Amino acid sequence: MKKEIQLDANGHRKFGIRDKLAYAAGDLGCNMSFSLKSTVQTFWLVYMMLETGLLSALLLIVQIWDAVNDPLIGTLIDHDKRKYRIGKFQTYIFIGACGLLVGGAMVFLPFPKAPLVLKAILFILGYIVWDAFYTIANVPSGSMLSVVTEDAGERAQLSTWRSIGSMIGNLLPNIILPMLIWRKVTYDGTTGFLENIVVPEGAEDKFAPENFHHFPAGTENAGQAYVKGDEVLNPLTGSPMEILLGERVFWAALIMGILGFLAFLFMIKMITVRVDESQVKTTAGGGKMNIFHAFGKFMKNRPAVGATLAAMGMFLGMNAATTATTIMFATYFQMASLSGVVQMIGFLPMLFFMPFITKIVKKYGKKESSVVGTIASIGGAVIMMIFPLIGNKMAALAVYLIGLVIYGVGMGVYTCVSWAMMGDAIDYNEWKYGTREEGTVYSLHSFFRKLAQGIGPSAVLLLMGWLGYQSSLGTIGQSETTAHNMCWLVAALYLFSAVVQFIGLAVIYNLDKKTLDTMTAELAERNGTATPEAEA
Repeated sequence: MKKEIQLDANGHRKFGIRDKLAYAAGDLGCNMSFSLKSTVQTFWLVYMMLETGLLSALLLIVQIWDAVNDPLIGTLIDHDKRKYRIGKFQTYIFIGACGLLVGGAMVFLPFPKAPLVLKAILFILGYIVWDAFYTIANVPSGSMLSVVTEDAGERAQLSTWRSIGSMIGNLLPNIILPMLIWRKVTYDGTTGFLENIVVPEGAEDKFAPENFHHFPAGTENAGQAYVKGDEVLNPLTGSPMEILLGERVFWAALIMGILGFLAFLFMIKMITVRVDESQVKTTAGGGKMNIFHAFGKFMKNRPAVGATLAAMGMFLGMNAATTATTIMFATYFQMASLSGVVQMIGFLPMLFFMPFITKIVKKYGKKESSVVGTIASIGGAVIMMIFPLIGNKMAALAVYLIGLVIYGVGMGVYTCVSWAMMGDAIDYNEWKYGTREEGTVYSLHSFFRKLAQGIGPSAVLLLMGWLGYQSSLGTIGQSETTAHNMCWLVAALYLFSAVVQFIGLAVIYNLDKKTLDTMTAELAERNGTATPEAEA
């Protein structure tokens, strides 16, 4: 017997697990594409061999587009008054999903021997198309929360499930993708792998094909013939060789686009809209905004500035360090295929706090808990500064992992409460100046986050070039000195990130537990509402 569908007072399907799974699937679909961003720089640096300075400039150009296309597309959706059979938000999500089927793969068109100008054009056009379709899908997907239910508790549940979908959409590609696109060079009796290697200038003799049938001079088995299955050693460094399979990156991105498309279809099919879509805006704020006036008022809001600086520090560490970390694993540890697994080991401790975060902030406060976390992150980063000093690479890797895990544990509380702290900053503005100004605070906070996401990776590419990385040599031809410099760069980036977060939260953000309780009580009295019993 078919189960009877339970309806609410308005005749809609009652809110339940179907909506939660559908909303999680939407963010899973978004992040199957978004997670590719961590591979973009590596692909264009290692496989397409764009010079670090040029790639840095190109990244800045597309990040400007990234910063402006969200409000542009959001405004387009808001002003669309047409009636759609499946609903306006679902229609735009479907359009974005169709574009992402191939949009993500367009950034990874594998033409390493193309002229430099053509490479630059392919990079910019591919990224712009991809990012536009991502925004078309992502902006209405995020706004769907407001049209699925009006109940605050149910919206909180949707937000949690969205985080779960986002987490899965990030974890799986970041762990599996490096295993698919990086390959250790093993001996099979031929030297065909040399087609994927750019020979360093002055080392043509050492990289002659006839020299890849036996162990190179200076290694333990120097002169002995390779046996099938042996790891082929780099004749310059004596280390195992690992190459990036650029064609696989393209096909992997295409497959991820298909998986994301299926996740979006599941969301569109299964989710129920219960609120009038015309009443929900995808863009923050209402009227025109004087940017200079808004910036001046934003800078007076200490909690907003502190929380924003902390967020920028977080992205500078997590995003800016991604490419340098991959290059470090490829050139120093010779295990780029496992770099995703290692990075996830550092990320997972952040999840530990999710079930306990309400109790933690209720007892100790958001600021106090987050500051303790940043101190732990600084300690983890200091440990990471030690690993480049260790001669044994496996011992160095172990120390790096210990530091990374401690860094991740320290990040856990702030990761859970970062948006709640921005909500408190909006309340602070009302408490101090009599106006809430959600649109101004959130839009400027989002702008500075995007700024960190764009400038950070670009600056790191310049630092990599300054430290000796030469794109024309790929990962195979880098010197031991350059590989070692990548270790120092990664450790320094994490330390810088933790210090910036500490300054933002401990020094600038001024809403400690006592002040927050006072502010909440006074606002409740001012607005004639009940005082909340606990922080959320």
